[in-house]
Amino acid sequence: MAAPQSDPATPDANSTRRRWIALGAGVVLLAVVLALAVLRSGGGERLQPEAYQGLGAWVDVFDYVPALGAAPVGEQDIDAMAAQGVRTIYLQAAFDSDELPGGVVPEDAAGPLLRRAHDRGMRVVGWYAPRLRNPEADLDRLLSIAGDEFDGQRFDGVAVDIEDRSVEDVADRNRRLVDLSRQLRERLGDDAAIGAIVLPTVLLERVNTRFWPDFPWAEIAPFYDVWMPMTYWTDRLSSSGYRDPARYVEESVSRTRELIGRADAPVHPIGGIGDMLGEDEVAVYAGALAEVGAIGGSVYDYRTMPGGSWGVLRGAVPEGG
Repeated sequence: MAAPQSDPATPDANSTRRRWIALGAGVVLLAVVLALAVLRSGGGERLQPEAYQGLGAWVDVFDYVPALGAAPVGEQDIDAMAAQGVRTIYLQAAFDSDELPGGVVPEDAAGPLLRRAHDRGMRVVGWYAPRLRNPEADLDRLLSIAGDEFDGQRFDGVAVDIEDRSVEDVADRNRRLVDLSRQLRERLGDDAAIGAIVLPTVLLERVNTRFWPDFPWAEIAPFYDVWMPMTYWTDRLSSSGYRDPARYVEESVSRTRELIGRADAPVHPIGGIGDMLGEDEVAVYAGALAEVGAIGGSVYDYRTMPGGSWGVLRGAVPEGG
């Protein structure tokens, strides 16, 4: 007599259910991992950081802080920027100097400009160039820019100007930069709009490979929302081929995106030095902004920008939010 057989449907059904449960759990886990990856890589809400969109104007501490001997940019200049179509003012808000207690610009210097800009519907991004000799002080200054009130006003974003080479050992400099970038992001969280003002890759890889070798692009990539290469074609010789604004901007942006691993990374390339360029070059630069899909554009800086060039940029730079 043959041994009784189990219902063949029973084990198959249980096995199928287990497979579907495992598959469902795997899908959920994958979705969580992908969501976190997108967030940390600057995706989601951080893909188009509003504060960096549109036409920008740059003001450094030597243009408006009386303690540093500035012939100050004042509130009337904010009105003039608004009239030229400026959407965001990039205001240097800290500087490593004994003349500035704590290294942060005084409230009575920055506050009125912030208030006037906000009243005119403009945004203001505070920036600082850390020297990395004292990373703790650098972090404190950046956190002050991001979180403090200046005459009751707050900055709309904070940008890190990454170019100082005071720390001579490159490996140590890189380590300090990566640690500073990580701590800044951790302290500010994912909602903060953090910009990276970076050296152009053309400078580092073509013009002078000894300027900052082994720059840690991939290591700092997760901590920044928008990339602002200093594509100052005005610093290049015609014989190099990089006095051409389009070539300098397009190659630098393309390579930056490649090095940080994000083909769609938001970029706001900064153009050449204002009093060293003409309107024809500004027009070429504006075309390059469109070619790379930039979210904004600007020339360094406000005080040296030729008057006629504002109109060239105003019609070409994306207006932003």
